[in-house]
Amino acid sequence: MNNGFAGFPKGKVRVTPIPNLFFSELLPYIDNIDELKLTLHCFWLLSRKEGKFRYITLTELNSDQTLLNGFEIPGQKSLNQSIQKACARGTLLQASIETDSNTKEIYLFINTGKGRSAIQSIKKGEWIPGNNNQTPISVTIETPNIFIIYEQNIGALTPIIAEQLIDAEKEFSTQWIKEAIKLAAENNARSWSYIDAILKRWQREGKGQKDGKSRRDTEKTRKKYLEYLDN
Repeated sequence: MNNGFAGFPKGKVRVTPIPNLFFSELLPYIDNIDELKLTLHCFWLLSRKEGKFRYITLTELNSDQTLLNGFEIPGQKSLNQSIQKACARGTLLQASIETDSNTKEIYLFINTGKGRSAIQSIKKGEWIPGNNNQTPISVTIETPNIFIIYEQNIGALTPIIAEQLIDAEKEFSTQWIKEAIKLAAENNARSWSYIDAILKRWQREGKGQKDGKSRRDTEKTRKKYLEYLDN
């Protein structure tokens, strides 16, 4: 039983550095307490590590009883769900590596410049975390699926919405759907009908780089798709 926090001790104590952008660009939008706990725990763990690239393994987190017991429903299932949410939000980056000794590990990085460089180095085969004596036979850079991205950016995933997303994947590329979801969130038009309108317009008129930039002109863009919905 937790009897309350007695307070920080006098004198110098170790601190954990957290980027200022976390408080302005991430914290206001993290609405899941388990995801928040995992995110802060990762900052703490990584601050205690050294090396060219700092990372956390899933094995480490699975054996971290302080973290696991702190979830609303303690255990590894809550951990896995929190990792998915943090990766979907873009806070964490994830790579899965299988070696010739039939071992597989998941590596997590904070989405900073160094974290992104680590992922690129893994993709190119320039750097592999862990035991460098092992030869990687499979490297997978995990990306969040459209269901998680929808929940993170738009709202609750109802059975009807899930079915519509499944149908959309049959007609449009997964990347298009992800970009349309994020564009809808940017334009503060969080609805499936708006996302569907974006996809159909891209399909009809083409989706070019120039067109993508103009769509980010928020209010003008939002009105354009709302007009398309009315047609």
